[in-house]
Amino acid sequence: MNAFLDLVALIGRTVLAIACGTGAITLFALEGLSHLVRPPFYWRVFLGSLRDTGFLSLPVVALTALFSGGVIALQSYTGFAQYHAQSAIANIVVLAVTRELGPVMAGLMVAGRVGAAMAAQIGTMRVTDQIDALTTLRTNPMKYLVTPRLLAGIISLPLLVVVADILGVMGGFTVSTVKLGFAPETYIMATLNGLKVEDVTVGLVKAAVFGFLIALMGCYYGYTSRGGAEGVGSATTSAVVSASILVLAFDYLLTDLFFAQ
Repeated sequence: MNAFLDLVALIGRTVLAIACGTGAITLFALEGLSHLVRPPFYWRVFLGSLRDTGFLSLPVVALTALFSGGVIALQSYTGFAQYHAQSAIANIVVLAVTRELGPVMAGLMVAGRVGAAMAAQIGTMRVTDQIDALTTLRTNPMKYLVTPRLLAGIISLPLLVVVADILGVMGGFTVSTVKLGFAPETYIMATLNGLKVEDVTVGLVKAAVFGFLIALMGCYYGYTSRGGAEGVGSATTSAVVSASILVLAFDYLLTDLFFAQ
């Protein structure tokens, strides 16, 4: 009986902890977004975050998309050849890249790179009392540290996904024409016929949501970190893990929302 009550208590504590954490993150996000419509806006911080989140993440996102598009073409050919349906490879590549591969792979790569950097930077400022110093200087830490990064994440991820979509399709095209023997003109026409504005648009919407979630997790865990260098390390790990999980979870939710029959 005691073991059963201990299990119930553990489940209750876990549910309460999840509810409290979700509420805290939601309030943090609402406060950060509210400063978008209240001046002043720190353009220098925003542009620096846009550079770090978007431009400096471009190489890793581009390489990931390029090779992933090639892998999809190879795997599709292996499966479709059994049913003599190789002509559908171009459609599968463009569909997979624009709907799922581009947004998700870009989101996961940026979560690992930018989410960790944001948590480490803001966490270091927290444990060294620099955030308290901002308050002393009558500068709102949320407005200065969080709001520009949230906006940068929302803007930069769709731009990265546009590049990822192009390079992912190029990767599939290169593998299909060079290794699998497809005619370039035929493959390009099949790709254009399979390309839909709806798929690209939904991918960009996903990317904007992912960018917001990644920036939110990085800022939240960095802003609430405690305990010196060890606390900053824990905040960095938590930011990357939570951002990656949320990217995958919201990918499913958005896919179900837009494409469920």
